[in-house]
Amino acid sequence: MDYEIRVALASDVAAIAALIASSARGLSWDVYSAEQIEAAISSVFGVDSELISDGTYFVAEGGGGELIGCGGWSHRRTLFGGDQADSRESGELDPKRDAAKIRAFFVHPNWARRGVGRAILERCEREAHEAGFRSLELMATLPGLDFYRAMGYEAREEIHYPASGQVLRFVKMEKRSGQ
Repeated sequence: MDYEIRVALASDVAAIAALIASSARGLSWDVYSAEQIEAAISSVFGVDSELISDGTYFVAEGGGGELIGCGGWSHRRTLFGGDQADSRESGELDPKRDAAKIRAFFVHPNWARRGVGRAILERCEREAHEAGFRSLELMATLPGLDFYRAMGYEAREEIHYPASGQVLRFVKMEKRSGQ
């Protein structure tokens, strides 16, 4: 493994924001238009400082110190979107009845399909399970669908989300913990 997974820090915010933009532009061009990608970056995709404060957001750091992947899980109600998104809902979840949220996964295009996303997701799933959650849910972007399916998530609902004059297609997915 040419990288290390660690808890994201407040000092990582600028590097995470740059990674998110690079990932969205480099890995989404074949399923979203350029206008949709830029709308997503400006109004939906972005750093969620609450995940960082909660200690449930992780980064994969390459050997040279560059961030090559990020993602997290949450015990809060927000299903997707960075600090700037309209979809934020900070209330706490009850692990006995609610699903933990898998959030904000992005991998640098140069590191795609090399196990970075899988390593971060497995850590998130393990920690959510240890916190008492028995199910997980996420909002997948179209480029992430095959990855999440391979990790055992099932599509539940297609969402058409308005963002800066564009409509973005996402897919809500779920998984029982331990699958």
